[in-house]
Amino acid sequence: MKNVLVTGAAGFIGSNLCKALCLQGYQVLGMDNLATGFESNLSELRGISNFKFVNADIRDLNSCKEVVADQHIVFHQAALGSVPRSVADPVTTNEVNVSGFLNLLKSCADNDVDRFIYAASSSTYGDSPSLPKVESVIGKPLSPYAITKYVNELYADVFHKTYGIDTIGLRYFNVFGPYQDPGGAYAAVIPAFVKAFMNLEPVYINGDGTYSRDFTFVDNVVQANIRAMEAKNPQSLNQVYNVAFGQRTTILELAEAIKTRLIVKDARIADVPILHRKARAGDVPHSLASIEKARSLLNYDPKFDILQGLDRSIQWYWENL
Repeated sequence: MKNVLVTGAAGFIGSNLCKALCLQGYQVLGMDNLATGFESNLSELRGISNFKFVNADIRDLNSCKEVVADQHIVFHQAALGSVPRSVADPVTTNEVNVSGFLNLLKSCADNDVDRFIYAASSSTYGDSPSLPKVESVIGKPLSPYAITKYVNELYADVFHKTYGIDTIGLRYFNVFGPYQDPGGAYAAVIPAFVKAFMNLEPVYINGDGTYSRDFTFVDNVVQANIRAMEAKNPQSLNQVYNVAFGQRTTILELAEAIKTRLIVKDARIADVPILHRKARAGDVPHSLASIEKARSLLNYDPKFDILQGLDRSIQWYWENL
């Protein structure tokens, strides 16, 4: 039984990952400072013998050293997400996403952790216009958040070459699913749309709705993390991979798909308007991933397309909001 650490454990992706790892029998230590995560996301794991939780902040080096001790695998999910949040507060975003990342990575190197698997981001592709996005072709970052996630990749590469620690970076593409927070100013688009429709409030699209994203259901992301942990081929290590489904959906198509599914549950939602407002600074117009590298080297095989993911997500929000 391996000991594994999941940072950002009370967050959306982290909590889903913790549950999957516990189900497979790993001894899981979850770490979170609860700044954006919720301990209630881990309620299903309370009392389970192979899960423990510690409230700690990755910005504190001593805390990182303590939680990393005796761990075989570290899944680093903790971060301050959101492009708009990083534009509003680049300093805190950098403290968490860069300094916190470095604290954890250094602690892992010092403690001979077998493998450091971290959440990278599709925002790293920046202003590169090419589609689909291939790992080896990136542009200039378009937001402070994107800069921090690219710096993570650079640090991981240098730490492997300098200290010998094995790392794998997973560039997530617009992850969604159960436990994703619909509240707050920086809520992701899918839970924000679902919440607005359910509250019979107008749904606002930034821009004309033609911007497109490769929306990725969280179960696909969990699979990618576990495949990264299980990878045996040395060529699969110290790489960065796209984690997506490989399918592009416009924001307007997304809003209509969510509305269609919710009308079945509440006919009044048919009258909720979909409105447009100014596009946000730092937003990338289009995003579509090539997942061939992850298929080849990690045996990644995503099972849920956006519509299957929306079915599961909307049912969860309907039962829990």
